[in-house]
Amino acid sequence: MVGVRPKRSGQRSAGPWETVRLFNKSFSEQQTCMRTVYAIAQKVVFPLPGTVETFGVHVGPIPDTFFTPRKNIFSTLFYAIYLTLNIPQPRRMLYGALNHLFRIWVTSADNLLDDEDKCVLPLAMPRSSRVMREVVAIMAADRVLWHLLRTAISAKTLSANQADELAEQSLRCLLPSAALEASEEGGITSRPSPEYVLDTIHMFKTGMLFNIPFLGIDVVEKELDPEHVNRLKRALMLFGGGCQLLDDVRDVGRDFIERRHNYVLSVLARDQPEQLRIWSGQDIKPGDRLYRDIVPICLPALRLGFKKLIEACHALQAEGMLPRRSPVNQMALSMVTALDLEELSYACTTL
Repeated sequence: MVGVRPKRSGQRSAGPWETVRLFNKSFSEQQTCMRTVYAIAQKVVFPLPGTVETFGVHVGPIPDTFFTPRKNIFSTLFYAIYLTLNIPQPRRMLYGALNHLFRIWVTSADNLLDDEDKCVLPLAMPRSSRVMREVVAIMAADRVLWHLLRTAISAKTLSANQADELAEQSLRCLLPSAALEASEEGGITSRPSPEYVLDTIHMFKTGMLFNIPFLGIDVVEKELDPEHVNRLKRALMLFGGGCQLLDDVRDVGRDFIERRHNYVLSVLARDQPEQLRIWSGQDIKPGDRLYRDIVPICLPALRLGFKKLIEACHALQAEGMLPRRSPVNQMALSMVTALDLEELSYACTTL
């Protein structure tokens, strides 16, 4: 399932987001949730006694780079929802751990489907073993889920019924995105309208993934104001949609080669189909930055994504997640850089 994914992030900071006190606390607690997941995984993924060393599988060292602010922008944003809603710490820490399991599931599926190698759960296995590593990561995350839920029941953080429902819904909420991915396997045969990509494809590709953090809220936190929760959901949907538009600009080359849905490519198919025919005769690699060939087509998409991010930030501000004096434009602009489109950021500064 392809969600929004920052590229070549390195060790740079998350910019103006780090100046918000709420997000500093969110980042700190989310780090603890991640370490909890990895600690359980290390206990779960371990060979049986007597296993020949050659065939042993275990969790490898967890790199410090996994815990940088820039690599956890979205996880930090998701966790900040729980702090904003004043969810008690034991349950919000559980939801934060679940969010990281979703990250493992989605990233491992991405790696299998897209032949990528974004590691979220380091596993020591024989040889390179790229495919089986992802299969084991998905299975391991499922075992960690049950460990977390059993512990929550014992601690009376959840009832048994709530734990069962969380387990079931953790799969069901991913199924629409899985169906979308299935429809793209082998490549799409025609490009739908840009409006269809924007309103339907993006909703399943990224919008729904940005509502996954509300799983525990919907199942357990029945006393919360539903209108407040719905406004936060809408804000995250906007945020996810804005990021996906930026993703589509950056990934024009990859999505063209792999024949995947892409807003910019749908605009080209409608307005400049000759460009697609030209590319078809060229030796293009997935990492090629084809958006540089069609900047006039890409800039409106970039600006639309940027406007969605600004609207999302204003909505988060209205709900108390961002202080009234937060530099909303700077925060939105930082996402353009985080999603590896800094060279086009000039188009957003004039809005």
